[in-house]
Amino acid sequence: MNNTKSLSTAFNQAAYPVGGHGKRNVQVLMEALKDIDGSLESDVYGKGKVIEDFQEQMAEYLGKETAVFFPSGTMAQQIALRIWCDQKGVRRVAYHPLCHLEIHEEDGLKELHHIEPVLLADNGRLIGLEDVQHMPEGIACLLLELPQREIGGQLPDYAELEAISTYCREQEIKLHLDGARLFEILPYYQKSAAEVCALFDSVYVSFYKGIGGIAGAILAGDKAFTNESKVWKRRHGGDLISLYPYILSSDYYFKQRVHKMGQYYEEAKELAELYNQCHGVATMPVEPVSNMFHVHFDMPIEQLESILIRIYESTDVGLTQSLRKTSETTCYCEVGIGDHYAELPKDKVKIAFQRLDEEMRSSVV
Repeated sequence: MNNTKSLSTAFNQAAYPVGGHGKRNVQVLMEALKDIDGSLESDVYGKGKVIEDFQEQMAEYLGKETAVFFPSGTMAQQIALRIWCDQKGVRRVAYHPLCHLEIHEEDGLKELHHIEPVLLADNGRLIGLEDVQHMPEGIACLLLELPQREIGGQLPDYAELEAISTYCREQEIKLHLDGARLFEILPYYQKSAAEVCALFDSVYVSFYKGIGGIAGAILAGDKAFTNESKVWKRRHGGDLISLYPYILSSDYYFKQRVHKMGQYYEEAKELAELYNQCHGVATMPVEPVSNMFHVHFDMPIEQLESILIRIYESTDVGLTQSLRKTSETTCYCEVGIGDHYAELPKDKVKIAFQRLDEEMRSSVV
């Protein structure tokens, strides 16, 4: 058994995992369906009460005219950018170098839609107004990811976000929101979802990340945009005969958890403080701006895995399921706070972090 598998196994055996809502198993669907009338009719190829009611609910919440439910965010966002490119007659969009479309989708935007991305900023920082002002000509759409996951979930100041939105409208450049974690950032901005989304022409949100549903996404905008997105959804094979398991779980967990995002945010700040008190450990950002952040360790990944396994086995507290290598002597993990954190025995958590600090001090390379 390799170290990565050993760390995952130790984490899964720990009674007190720090992050998330729980294991992603069939129980997630069973819980969502427990109060559903079995005679409720399913959606059929994008039509029916189940899907239409949820789309209307989310359009209202996001402050947009209409919304369309998609089986995946990957599909929804490629389609959004395609629509804006077709509208302007330009096949170029701009986004961050660590955008999901650039690093996690096997060049789907380029291969399926022949759209050329223009990368703004660099890997270690957010896109700023100056980057946008110096974009080359011929950009149909700018995509902003809030928060920027791959650099620890960082966020721009709201005033800068407003300035970018104003500039794009003045220049007739469409602005699309990768809001996979939109719900999670609202406590930091102290804004409603509709207020944030008003800055954007189109918006995507996810229902399996902070919300904890099975899968699924909403793409929202004006009626002409969403009508066109339905055509592309069919072309992409996203118009399944029925999507109700995803819709019902999205609806259920949205209602269960969207009001808890402020709690998760405060708990993330508390947890980050515990990490930052440990030797050779630092969070990115230092103080989280949502319920997720990254934790960087000044230690080789193999050495840290062994330490964490010992901590999990001795305290029953699981800090992370996996680590990612950043160099021969450093690594990091991603943390996302959910329902589990409030249920943790704080005395055990305190001991786990004391041991992490001790192990990091005594194991300096």
